[in-house]
Amino acid sequence: MEQRKPAVLVLADGTVFEGVATGKIGTTTGEIAFNTGMTGYQEVFTDPSYFGQILIMTTSHIGNYGVHAEEVESDSIKIAGLVTKKFSEIYSRTSATGSLEELMLQSNTVGISDLDTRSLVRHIRSKGAMNAVISSEILDVNQLKEIVANAPSMDGLELSSKVACTEAYEVCPENPQYKVSLIDFGVKKNIVRCLVDRGCHVKVFPLNSTKADMDSFNPDGYMLSNGPGDPSAMPNSVQLVKELVESGKPIFGICLGHQILGLSQGLKTEKMFNGHRGINHPIMNLKSGKGEITSQNHGFVISKSSIDLNPAIQVTHRHLNDDTIAGIEIVGKPIFSVQYHPEASAGPHDSRYLFDQFIDNMKKN
Repeated sequence: MEQRKPAVLVLADGTVFEGVATGKIGTTTGEIAFNTGMTGYQEVFTDPSYFGQILIMTTSHIGNYGVHAEEVESDSIKIAGLVTKKFSEIYSRTSATGSLEELMLQSNTVGISDLDTRSLVRHIRSKGAMNAVISSEILDVNQLKEIVANAPSMDGLELSSKVACTEAYEVCPENPQYKVSLIDFGVKKNIVRCLVDRGCHVKVFPLNSTKADMDSFNPDGYMLSNGPGDPSAMPNSVQLVKELVESGKPIFGICLGHQILGLSQGLKTEKMFNGHRGINHPIMNLKSGKGEITSQNHGFVISKSSIDLNPAIQVTHRHLNDDTIAGIEIVGKPIFSVQYHPEASAGPHDSRYLFDQFIDNMKKN
C-alpha cells in the first residue's frame, strides 16, 4: 500500500492534531462532534442529520467491515469530514460491496486518521462543540486557523435545504392501509422503511411544501423527519407544522421534526454543550415507566423551562444521563414526537413501538 499523505486537524480554539489523510485529498470545515457507536459507521456517515459536521468516531477501527449497498440512509456520505484512530483500507466481510475509502472518494469526503481520538474527544467534552478544519493539502497551521475562523457557526445555521429532496416521491407497499405525508427535513431511508413495513403508503414532500401540497395526498397522518442544523433558523417549517397541528390529524416527529413541532407550539430550543451522538443512550418513558436504549444524533434540544410554561405540552420521555427532554405530546391530540431515532439502523430497536403508536393513532382517527 502506498504511504498516506500527512493531514492536519485544527480546532477553532487553536488546538492542533496531526495525522494522515483518508478519503479525498482536500480541505473541509464544520462543527466537530463525536459518535460513540461501536458499529453502523456507514449508516452514520450517510445520515443527513450529520450534514455540516466533522465527525470523530470513538471506536478504534473504522472501515474494517467495508460498506454494503443496503446500509445507507441517503444517496451519499453526508458528514463534512471524518476523524478516526485507525482507518482500515481492507475489509473482511464477504457481503461487502466495497471499501469505505472508495465510498469516501465517491462522496468527496475528506478525512484524517492516526491521531489520538481519546485526547481529542476529552478536549471537546471539556471545551464544548466548536468548529474545526481538516486538510491534507494545506499543512500551514496559521493558514488553517484563518480558514476555521471564517467557518459559519452551527448556531443559527439552516441546513435542511442542502439535503432535503427537491421533488416529491412515493413509496408504497402491497395492499397499503394508511397514507402518510412526510415532510423531508433530511429524512433517513429507514424512517420511510419503518412506515412502509407497517402498511403505509408514504409520500415524501420537499422542504418548501405547503399544507395544501401535503393534503393533496389525502393522508391519514403526517410525519416530520429528522434533519441537520438549527431548528430556530427554519421559520417557514415551524409555521407549516403549526398548520398541520391545527388540522388535528395524527403527527409523529423525529429529532429535528420533534424540535420544530416544539417551536410550532411556542416552545424554545437551545444548543447543547456537546450534544448526544451514539447508539446506547438511556431514555425513560414516563408514561410506561420503562427504560429504552436508543440511537441519538442531535446538538439542539427543547428547553425544559419553556415546557414548564405550556400546559398543553406533556413530557413523555427524558434522557437519563442529563435529564434533557426526549419526547413530548400535545395534550388531547394524537400528536407526539421524540428527540431520538426509533428507526435506529444500526442501533437498538427498543423504540420501534413508536411507529406502532403512530399507526394506532391513524387507526383511531
